[in-house]
Amino acid sequence: MQASVLAPVCATIFVTALVGTWLARRYALRRRLVDLPGERRSHVHATPRGGGIAIVAAVLPVLLWLAWAGSFGAMWLAAAVGFVMVAGIGWVDDHRSLSPWLRLGIHATAAATLAAGMAWAGQPLWWCLCICVLAVGLVNVWNFMDGIDGLATTQAMLVAIACGLLSGHVLPLAVLAACAGFLPFNTPRARIFLGDVGSGALGFLIACLFASLPAPDAAPATLLLLLPVSAFMIDAALTLGARMLRGERWWMPHVQHVYQRLVQHGASHMAATLGYAAWTFVAVGLLAILGRQAPAPIFGAVATWYLLTAATWLVLRVRLDRRTPPSRKRLDD
Repeated sequence: MQASVLAPVCATIFVTALVGTWLARRYALRRRLVDLPGERRSHVHATPRGGGIAIVAAVLPVLLWLAWAGSFGAMWLAAAVGFVMVAGIGWVDDHRSLSPWLRLGIHATAAATLAAGMAWAGQPLWWCLCICVLAVGLVNVWNFMDGIDGLATTQAMLVAIACGLLSGHVLPLAVLAACAGFLPFNTPRARIFLGDVGSGALGFLIACLFASLPAPDAAPATLLLLLPVSAFMIDAALTLGARMLRGERWWMPHVQHVYQRLVQHGASHMAATLGYAAWTFVAVGLLAILGRQAPAPIFGAVATWYLLTAATWLVLRVRLDRRTPPSRKRLDD
């Protein structure tokens, strides 16, 4: 897409997401699609959900345009189909609770569809399988980590910026513009939540950003996109692992992620979101510095960054666990 066309396209995506979120909020209030406060939530005010449908409506035309006019058309058509599947099951779940195993099955099918499109477009089979697994993980990670105002959206925006630094593709700009249109309704105090339709769709879009890049054996810099997803990946993975080790029902909602514990112990939603954003911003800067390095420094940097992220998570978790029992009176101040 020519540079002269990008500005109006991004503006259109932004306005579509902005107006769409406003309409989604009106719809949610009319249909009483509202998340109520509770022990497994990090807010104290009833808040409508499902605003992420606006992001879906804003980005889907871009995926369809890429399927029609871009290279690797089969891959982008598969991406659009998988995107609709993930968003669709999330939209249904926002209206009535579904089995987590049914949702996981749809997520896996959508990921397999994306991988099949990549294989049809000539991508290496091993890279297609990696993206398939990654897509299932990212969909659920973004769903797990969507618990406080602005967090999931700002993290997706930073990942999109990082992907844009690695390629001149239009999709990162589309994701960035759509999230920017939703964000005013979700921070500094949420007037609507992404809902499962939005959080799952964002996770799948992040997987599509990975799929838009060459396989790491041809372009090792692709692995650097793992850096800006590190905060979410480590918090989700270590929290999930800890719950499994304790024999808890790990697939059920909870408030044990570090960002949730921070809010429980008095941090505002904005402070926690900005803290995660700062960590990810440093990761994006590291990506920009290492973008032209040889494979060995890239592998070493990614591994070292994940070890550092895990160590930081452990330190924060231990300190938070040693504090007095959390209070819920300021959970969404």
